[in-house]
Amino acid sequence: MKNLVASTLTKVAATAVFGLVAVSASAVSLPVYPTPGSANPVNYSFTAAATGDITAYFAGSTAGYTENLGLLINGVATGITGLVNHSSSYGQSLILGHANAGDSLVFFTNIFSTGDTFYSKTSLNADGINHLYSASFGGDSIIPTGTYAAFEDLRGGGDFNYHDETFVFTNVASSTGAVPEPASWALMIAGFGMVGAALRSRKAVHAA
Repeated sequence: MKNLVASTLTKVAATAVFGLVAVSASAVSLPVYPTPGSANPVNYSFTAAATGDITAYFAGSTAGYTENLGLLINGVATGITGLVNHSSSYGQSLILGHANAGDSLVFFTNIFSTGDTFYSKTSLNADGINHLYSASFGGDSIIPTGTYAAFEDLRGGGDFNYHDETFVFTNVASSTGAVPEPASWALMIAGFGMVGAALRSRKAVHAA
């Protein structure tokens, strides 16, 4: 009886330790949005890295809302959605569709609780807000190396924590483009104005 109890306790302890290791590994290795509370100024473009399946791995959620994931390939929905945040486990995977190398990819999250859909492409979002943060992910013992993507699920951006629903995608290449802040736009416009004034002044001098 003592041996049975000891064996059971050992198994429970091993399971608990394994669970802690898995959670710890994922928590340490997953990217984190660096400036929570502020809208992400970086826009992302995703393409298929090679001809093959686009696979998503669930990486966690802190959302109160219930939501799932989908994909547009060259602007057309694949019709495959899944990885519901409140019922998926870390590392659970879903093939979202098959793409050819270079195909345009846009990921989206359906927010069941509000009826909203937010896309990785800012121009497709009804509120005009960037709802995605992305970074490269080196992989761990459960999820392979890939492209990390984290959604903000609140209309208008809300708390801008970019951690409401997170995934890692394989066979996905990404590129970025920074969106200038309003102050940067003002400086650029002022600079163009000064250049224009200098050119006009130079022309006036030559004409005289």
